[in-house]
Amino acid sequence: MAGEKSAAALIEFIAKGIVGNPGAIRVHEVDGGRTLELLTADEDRGRAIGTQGRVAKAMRAVLAATRAGRDTRLDIVD
Repeated sequence: MAGEKSAAALIEFIAKGIVGNPGAIRVHEVDGGRTLELLTADEDRGRAIGTQGRVAKAMRAVLAATRAGRDTRLDIVD
């Protein structure tokens, strides 16, 4: 579905702008596109989560504000 792909592309775009190693960013669609898993390099995981989870919360808020990501969950995986 095109909607989930655009949600994944949005998260990938945001994450690549935040981390130090943007080439390591991967976004996988899980559960039929209802969940996005964000994978980063080990040293960048803290940047993607942010202090007290602020960056992760902001990415989730942006995702929820889009039509494609309204019902999509974002997980930052180890």
